[in-house]
Amino acid sequence: MAEEGGDAPLWKRLAWMAAIWLASVTVLGAVAMVIRWWLKV
Repeated sequence: MAEEGGDAPLWKRLAWMAAIWLASVTVLGAVAMVIRWWLKV
């Protein structure tokens, strides 16, 4: 996968991990809010 230029720098890998984590937390929060709203109705 990253064979052409070696491994990515540590900061870039950490930034990707943080971005993926933030996106997953955001999506899970949105799903939780939809479920809460659905249960109240």
